[in-house]
Amino acid sequence: MKDILVKVNGEKIQLTEFPAEFIKNSICGMLRSLKGVKEINDVEIRFKA
Repeated sequence: MKDILVKVNGEKIQLTEFPAEFIKNSICGMLRSLKGVKEINDVEIRFKA
């Protein structure tokens, strides 16, 4: 799926449609609940565990 890219330790993780949509919809749902977020066109999240 081209809409989402997940990398773990620098390596790209291949996702089928179900987990890709699950991740995308979960993150967008959380972001929409934040004050000041109206329209979501592009999201970039990076963190170190």
